[in-house]
Amino acid sequence: MNNEALPGGLVLIKPIGSRLEPYTTADTVAQYAKVRHKTVNELIRKHFADLEEFGTLRFEMEAVERARGVKYAKVYHLNEQQATLLITYLKNTEPVRQFKKALVRGFFEARQELSRREVQRAVKAPVRRSLTDAIRDSGEAERMKGYAYNTYTNLIYKAVTGKNAVQLRKKRGAACGADVVGLLTADELAEVTKREAQVCTLLDCGMKYEAIRDIVRPREATP
Repeated sequence: MNNEALPGGLVLIKPIGSRLEPYTTADTVAQYAKVRHKTVNELIRKHFADLEEFGTLRFEMEAVERARGVKYAKVYHLNEQQATLLITYLKNTEPVRQFKKALVRGFFEARQELSRREVQRAVKAPVRRSLTDAIRDSGEAERMKGYAYNTYTNLIYKAVTGKNAVQLRKKRGAACGADVVGLLTADELAEVTKREAQVCTLLDCGMKYEAIRDIVRPREATP
């Protein structure tokens, strides 16, 4: 899966249209609640209509290694309400009780992370406009024939994450053309904002891309 795992691994974040949404999977429920995968999937199919009252029940086809070759299995994605409802259909064993508490914490942490990202995006907005102005006023926009903004932002994204915009969209399961800012973690957004301010200062000092690129050094990409 290309979606983003949060610490703990119980709750992930994926792009749904223009927004990000926390979710867990049926496989995660089975693993941590110590219930057979078949049992969880049967409960989902049995109560499918009930679960869809809380949103579209999404899934992903995942390759599973079998003795006779690779088999593709359906892995259901459950939002917070769907996961909470599904757990009520399980027997209240000790592993299920422990999983319930861990899942509540996981979704709470996911919402906190998304809130932090919104704060960082609000901080970043005026800096992004400043970068646009700095590129224009420096003459780089004209010199680079319309590719300056994308070139500079890709430099910054690579410096922070090790990947350019196209690579980030692919890694985080976003559609082509999706706003990369919305795919960054709160910590990444804060660092991108700092790097953009740095680039603005260097442009205002009359430096060109080739020199700025050597200062804003991209870190090694992570797999």
